[in-house]
Amino acid sequence: MIKRSVLTLIVAVFLITSCSNNDKFKIEKGKVGFITSATTIKELDRIFENDSIVTYLSEGALGDNYFQDDDKFLIFEKGGKLLLTIVPKEQLDSTSTIKSIEIHDSRFKTEAGTNLNSSFSEIHANNRLRPESTLQSVTLFLDELNATIAIDKEELGLRDFSTQKVSLEQIPDLAKIKSFTIWFD
Repeated sequence: MIKRSVLTLIVAVFLITSCSNNDKFKIEKGKVGFITSATTIKELDRIFENDSIVTYLSEGALGDNYFQDDDKFLIFEKGGKLLLTIVPKEQLDSTSTIKSIEIHDSRFKTEAGTNLNSSFSEIHANNRLRPESTLQSVTLFLDELNATIAIDKEELGLRDFSTQKVSLEQIPDLAKIKSFTIWFD
């Protein structure tokens, strides 16, 4: 009887730990891991207490630079692997919520399995996409996730610095993701 109780406890702890670890890398609309649309910048230290945070602060509204950069918070796993780049809605404000999160680690994935290593065919099979051409890439809008995925124009065999309209049919099935960003607005 005691052995059965101990075994049940071990299985329960394993399941809780494994679910918690899966949540750490889960992407949903308005949520990346343990970050939600209500998360503030000052909470990042608690959420990533076992990781390293590198902070790049802008000059904000006080600066004289016309082309203002956003504040950026780079989250590095112990060992140096870049996980995320987090940009707040308000610059130089620790109570600000999150504007966007750029994903840098392929362990972060959606319920459908979309991650940095996904090919275009995998993304297209699991999401409704709306393409828009920029100078150097094609941006795919995933409206149901409030996310954007960029694919370099070199993957399409197109010249850089052209805004030629691109349709989904022009994108090769094996085209790779250049960047994956979740938006919180």
